[in-house]
Amino acid sequence: MLTEAKNQIKVMILSIKYALQREMLNKISFFSNIIFMVLNNACFIIQWIILYAIKDNVGNYSFKQVLLLWGLAAGTYGFAHFFFKESFELSEMIHTGKLDTYLIQPKSVLLSVITSSVEVSAIGDMLYGIIMVFLYGFSMKTLLLFILFSITGGLIITSIAVIWASLSFWFGRMDILTNTVNSLMTNFATYPEGIFKGFIKILFYTVIPIGFGIYLPVQIIHEFQWTLLLLVIAITCILILIANILFYKGLKRYSSSNLMNVRT
Repeated sequence: MLTEAKNQIKVMILSIKYALQREMLNKISFFSNIIFMVLNNACFIIQWIILYAIKDNVGNYSFKQVLLLWGLAAGTYGFAHFFFKESFELSEMIHTGKLDTYLIQPKSVLLSVITSSVEVSAIGDMLYGIIMVFLYGFSMKTLLLFILFSITGGLIITSIAVIWASLSFWFGRMDILTNTVNSLMTNFATYPEGIFKGFIKILFYTVIPIGFGIYLPVQIIHEFQWTLLLLVIAITCILILIANILFYKGLKRYSSSNLMNVRT
């Protein structure tokens, strides 16, 4: 099993490498996408600078915590969309029967699909996240935790995308719902948790779990707690497991041609 896992990781790395090489054929476009994404993210901080000139805190977040929040939101988004870009197009691929070419390959279908291309601008998101760490207050501990949570957050975002997309195996086209959930996770992740109350806050730890992907990691980096760290890691592993189970159960229906109402 360990050997198989290593082989799958190697295949994933090669898939990402070749996808990146394709994108780098046009170097001007490649680097401009990265630079403009960093600048685009930086523009949004201006509104927070203005707001914090008026108020001392927003939702119990200091300005430095907001910088960390934005950095982590960008880092998780960048990680997910660079390494697992196609997880966000998975519902459409299921619906249109584009998984066929992956079924005959002797490797993990899910990994092969979601790593088949990269989003170049996502590199800019990850770089922006690192910049925010330095503005928040650099230390090796903060940087290492940031990298860890960018990975766990990215895996959570990816897992949620796969979970919702996998429902297409049973219920037909789900891309609108999947895109909505993905957009909500991205948009809400850039606002302090304290401004949300009641049912919305419950959603952040269930249906759209940015609580585990963003809010708890911000809290942990700001004030370290082992129990919360282990909780974030555990939730990440559980969501990855659920995503894999749902996808491969659905794939049996797909490969046996029982999705007559899904394929076009």
